[in-house]
Amino acid sequence: MSAILSADDLNDFISPGVACIKPVETLPAAKPMNESNEYEVSFNTEAPPTDLPPAQISLTDCLACSGCVTSAEAVLVSMQSHAEVLQELDSGPALRLRDNTTGAGIGIENLESGGRIYVASVSPQSRASIAATFGVTEREAGFMIEQLLSGPKGIKSRAVYRNGFQWVVDTNVAREACLVLGADEVMVSLLAREGKSNAVENGAAKKQSSKPILTSSCPGWICYAEKTHPHVLPHLSRLKSPQALMGTLLKTTLSRKLGISPGRIWHVAIMPCFDKKLEASREELTDAVWEGTGIRGIRDVDCVITSKELLMLADSRRVDFAKLPRTPLSARVPFPDAKIDSFLFPPPRRRKNNVPAAGTSGGNLYYILQYFASQHQGATIQTTRGRNADVLEYTVTSGEGETLFKAARYYGFRNIQNLVRRFKPAKASRMPGGKPVGSARKSGGKQIGPDFAYIEVMACPGGCTNGGGQIKVDDPVITGRETSAVKPGTQEQKGWLAQVDEAYFSGGEDTGEEAAIPDDRNNVGDGISPSHIRDTLAHWAATTGIDLERLVYTSYREVVSDVGKKAGNTERVVEIAGKIGGGW
Repeated sequence: MSAILSADDLNDFISPGVACIKPVETLPAAKPMNESNEYEVSFNTEAPPTDLPPAQISLTDCLACSGCVTSAEAVLVSMQSHAEVLQELDSGPALRLRDNTTGAGIGIENLESGGRIYVASVSPQSRASIAATFGVTEREAGFMIEQLLSGPKGIKSRAVYRNGFQWVVDTNVAREACLVLGADEVMVSLLAREGKSNAVENGAAKKQSSKPILTSSCPGWICYAEKTHPHVLPHLSRLKSPQALMGTLLKTTLSRKLGISPGRIWHVAIMPCFDKKLEASREELTDAVWEGTGIRGIRDVDCVITSKELLMLADSRRVDFAKLPRTPLSARVPFPDAKIDSFLFPPPRRRKNNVPAAGTSGGNLYYILQYFASQHQGATIQTTRGRNADVLEYTVTSGEGETLFKAARYYGFRNIQNLVRRFKPAKASRMPGGKPVGSARKSGGKQIGPDFAYIEVMACPGGCTNGGGQIKVDDPVITGRETSAVKPGTQEQKGWLAQVDEAYFSGGEDTGEEAAIPDDRNNVGDGISPSHIRDTLAHWAATTGIDLERLVYTSYREVVSDVGKKAGNTERVVEIAGKIGGGW
């Protein structure tokens, strides 16, 4: 799904079908019956009006219907693009913040002009793609992106109102919060099965998913589950993804601290995957949820652009990305909340995304394995390869050889399809005395399913560094020419992905002076302090006056539609012929 959602090479646009459920809303209202004549009979002989306005179908509407999977959705996704970013920046004077050192707080310019404040968040996978493309380190790539979005030589140098992004933040900090919350969620799930769900101290995980818990940070996987395999929804982790969590953190804090509406904060996320545009369009990730209004609200992430679209953004402003400074900006305005500022902009440290065993998708499974093993003295972790390199199984065993915890990693849709089949509930046999049909064949009718407590699921083979929005080996910025007579083969593509992975794992190795890591007895590596993160999350909830559960958790829903699923006469004849042995 991710690889085809690019508007650059679309030539098969298909308008919404006549069975689309959305245009029904534009039909004329029925004329009220004449109450004075109870015997009046109405005949539908009038021709339908021809001057109706066209149906307005948004991306959110398409996500609520499983009937269409065409280029129409791709076109709607393309509305979140580098062109939208430039159009937004040129829409009017931006809100500009002044750091008042006199203690009077942060001042705001252009407050009465209707402008917005612009914030950007950048994923480490996108920085790795930029780093491999221009032969720089992941950290230097982050500085170049910051210079492009906020620096004097970036896009604002050629903008109408000289608008740039007030802050450019790293989604790694939100990722670390998700790791800590994810470990709490798994521990609560395990203890709940033992009737000890209240035994988790200082944990924020209170919404319990069914065992095994499946990761939910991959939007392609989530859409697939909601539309085709709703029986796995109870197993999905209720945690927001790092992108979504960062969006909520920025909009809630800024709107509360600056006294402005969330609609005056415009947040763009730079991600490796086109499917992240779908995630940003979910109604569950708007201010209507954390404000509790119950109506369609302002999105926490207004726009998502990919790594490749970031370069298109620079080209549109005639900025040579390769010549941007590889150093941080000289100064920045502090974030309105001091504690959140220290969380969003921590001092550099060496341990960041440089553990290959953690994978390139955030390290959810790796952190939980390390966390669980740290709770049992002498425990070890064994790894077993599955049917291919994208299927790995992990077992945590005690010093006596007892199995304490089992987990797995499934990457790529082909492997995901094999996984969800094992969750499929049993169906009663139509034959008298027959066994249940499906994954469960026990006499009790209970589902067998994988014997795991946690499974990391990602749609892209190889993980997030291989996302559909990443810069590819055959892109002109790599080859140096618009077209290439010889297309790169499988080995060239694997070699390029290895370079991107190397850049991803090198993150933080050249940071100079290493920052001190907070003393935390529960620290299990990567410089993450669970107590510091929990304290920051508690401060966030107290500052905004919003319950932490509404801030960090989300929900999923089954997508049910008969659009495109009704068989025609030919299909019915073929089906009947097949059943009686005819076959066509």
